[in-house]
Amino acid sequence: MEAKALQAGLNELLETLKDGQKGYTEALTDVEDADLKQTFKKYAAQRSEYITELEDQMHKLNLHPEEESSITGTIHRAFINLKSLVTSKDRYSILAECERGEDYAKGAYEKAQKIQDIPAALKALIEKQAAGIKQGHDEIRNLRDAAKK
Repeated sequence: MEAKALQAGLNELLETLKDGQKGYTEALTDVEDADLKQTFKKYAAQRSEYITELEDQMHKLNLHPEEESSITGTIHRAFINLKSLVTSKDRYSILAECERGEDYAKGAYEKAQKIQDIPAALKALIEKQAAGIKQGHDEIRNLRDAAKK
């Protein structure tokens, strides 16, 4: 296992999860639709759980999460426009931005799954989380498509 590649990949996942958690948390406080509040609350909690699980696995492998990943921090903030969209109250636009963030999260997990020689417990965790991310992506996409009318 190449420790540097694993460390970088896991830190990218953590940053992606933190972005999603923050985006959903901010959105659920401002959005008015009760169903979206519940959906955003569910995915903020999911991201929080995934962060804890991933950090636990990293500590077991003596890998330490970075406070801020310069790579993912400068390349992309998946939920950066969500706050301004929520204030406009446009359901379709809010969901489209969430779906864009979900696309990025899905991509980060696909990339992490390609890291070579990952310990079995970590590999199983990444696969489980990737399935949850895909399910979330699909739900947000379906809500967005339904809002299009």
